[in-house]
Amino acid sequence: MNLQVVFCNYHTAPVAVREKLAFSSPDHLQEAYQELQQTFPESELVVLSTCNRVEVYAAHEGDRHPSHEQLAHFFSEFHNIPVSDFFDDLLAEEGEDAVRHLFRVASSVDSMVLGESQIVNQVKDAYRIAQENNACGILTNTLFQRAIKVSGRVRTETKLSEGRVSVASVAVGDFAKGIFERFDDKTVLVIGAGEMAEETLRYLKEEGARKIIVVNRSTERAEMLAMSWGGEVYPWDQLDECLKRADIVVSTTGATQPILTEDRFRTIRRATGDKQVFLLDLGAPRDISTAVGDIDDNIFLYNIDDLEATCDLNRKQRSREVQKANAIIEEETSLFMQELHHRATGPVVQRLRSQWHEIREEELRRLFNKLSHLTEEDREQIENSVGRVINKLLHPPLETLREESHSGTPEGLVTALKKLFHIHD
Repeated sequence: MNLQVVFCNYHTAPVAVREKLAFSSPDHLQEAYQELQQTFPESELVVLSTCNRVEVYAAHEGDRHPSHEQLAHFFSEFHNIPVSDFFDDLLAEEGEDAVRHLFRVASSVDSMVLGESQIVNQVKDAYRIAQENNACGILTNTLFQRAIKVSGRVRTETKLSEGRVSVASVAVGDFAKGIFERFDDKTVLVIGAGEMAEETLRYLKEEGARKIIVVNRSTERAEMLAMSWGGEVYPWDQLDECLKRADIVVSTTGATQPILTEDRFRTIRRATGDKQVFLLDLGAPRDISTAVGDIDDNIFLYNIDDLEATCDLNRKQRSREVQKANAIIEEETSLFMQELHHRATGPVVQRLRSQWHEIREEELRRLFNKLSHLTEEDREQIENSVGRVINKLLHPPLETLREESHSGTPEGLVTALKKLFHIHD
């Protein structure tokens, strides 16, 4: 059995390339499976397509699985993109390296955010969809089931998933939750409508935030963001009134100068009193003057630098766990390959033993028919002696087969044994 994965991920490929090669909808993916199965009818196939990676796992008996070039040609025709636009970004691994690659992906060792849990669910979904499209087989079933188990081992035996490492998760989980015990009674004001603000808003919603206000110079973008998260939109000229109502302010406008100066916020504080307020400045350059944080002790101002420092610390702590995770992955990869090669060579070994056992039984029967005077004890000793001879004769070729199996299915040796001993499939 042979396995190959052809993949394009965030390590090697620009976002634009990954987007071009992705399968953007369930219907699109189903169509891809239909074409893959028509093009490679004898192969087992699983497609993993996420925002950060596009991967095709192909498995087959012998050496007849799709090649790197053939899968690249499939991508080119399916997406109507010249091969030259992406071929250098489309990498390939085979055999043990392909197994290790999937185990690393499922365990989130190969993710943009180390230890994030989303990827194993994406692997599970990819495997389920492949099954629904009747694209799996013995090898891919075994491989993906094992990958999910390896992910579980890494999750329980290491601390790889501990410590938040994204700016948004740190902002809410490490800072905002250190100020507020609850969020369902807080008003969240989002100034601007950038991706980072939206991600932070998602974490706040998960913590129970209900009242959301969006203010942005572009009303259309503000309405889209508010509609996605159940918020209200206010015009830019009402920003100060919105600031007076807000308990949490998330700002990411991309303005060249701070939009919230010390004088402006002092005016707002005179209207609100000294209630606790959490200000999260995600602007680059900054949206909120650093002096705002010094107005009084109930203003908690954090910016990108504060968040990144915590992210970096958490990443370093996680990176110490990567070595443990890699050790688990190496152990599981080696075990999987041994089982795989044993499965590939097992039928040959079984047929060879069975064939020699039949010869042994036939020759002993002839011998005992000629030597009918032998006692039961004599017969038993002869049977044991012949059995030991056969085992000793079989040991060298089978031991060689076992040793060769550690580094891959020994196709040439298996073929030679079949020819030498007239073993037929």
